[in-house]
Amino acid sequence: MKYFQIPKIPPTTNKSIRFPNDLIDEVEEAIRGKDCTFSAFVVEAVRVALENLREEEENPANLNT
Repeated sequence: MKYFQIPKIPPTTNKSIRFPNDLIDEVEEAIRGKDCTFSAFVVEAVRVALENLREEEENPANLNT
């Protein structure tokens, strides 16, 4: 049995970034009606992108070219 643990919020740093307006519109449309903030969406997207980069570096033969 896995025991419930209250999640800890990781430390964060405020970063200012400029997004193209069309990209902002697309993200806002994707999260509309969902329990997700713009920041949470962007953080998860960056995590996935970094994981993909790590996998590509570890397995260069699996690249889709």
